[in-house]
Amino acid sequence: MKFSEIKDMSDEQLQLTLKETEQTLFRLRIKAQTEPTKAPTVRRTHRKTIARIKTLQTQRSKAK
Repeated sequence: MKFSEIKDMSDEQLQLTLKETEQTLFRLRIKAQTEPTKAPTVRRTHRKTIARIKTLQTQRSKAK
């Protein structure tokens, strides 16, 4: 997910997207333990999305 897409989301949408992405990343980590992954870049993408969301949340909280 691009930062420009994340920036346009409301705080509630950000929180929901963060929760969903963290759950997906958790499932991918568990799955990677039991079987080889076909696309390891998917985990990296989810980690970066989580970092982008948390960065935006921090910026918004400091701006208030």
